Amino acid sequence: MESQRPAGDGFVTDSRIDGPLVYVFAQDFTVFGVRFLIECAEICKVMDLAMRNGAPVIGLNDSGGARIQEGVMSLAGYAEIFLRNTLASGVIPQISAIMGPCAGGAVYSPAITDFI
Repeated sequence: MESQRPAGDGFVTDSRIDGPLVYVFAQDFTVFGVRFLIECAEICKVMDLAMRNGAPVIGLNDSGGARIQEGVMSLAGYAEIFLRNTLASGVIPQISAIMGPCAGGAVYSPAITDFI
């Protein structure tokens, strides 16, 4: 499983919604139950860009949380995301959508965003 990297493994992007710049990331549980360690760095990167540019960040969450195969390192990844959630609080709008059954860090991070 570690060597497999499907083409549709989550995404991060910047875009414009009706004019203003926004940053978006998504997790898709249907792809290996989310490969969080791979996505964590990308989520952190997009959150950093959103804060640097003063733009909202939107998270589309469909994740079972940390995968047992990824071990303790995935918990450190959630800590990086939670840190960015708190640093962005009151600075940029953080919007989360729970798109399916979620557990663990996949619900803790949205819980501390501005809109769910």
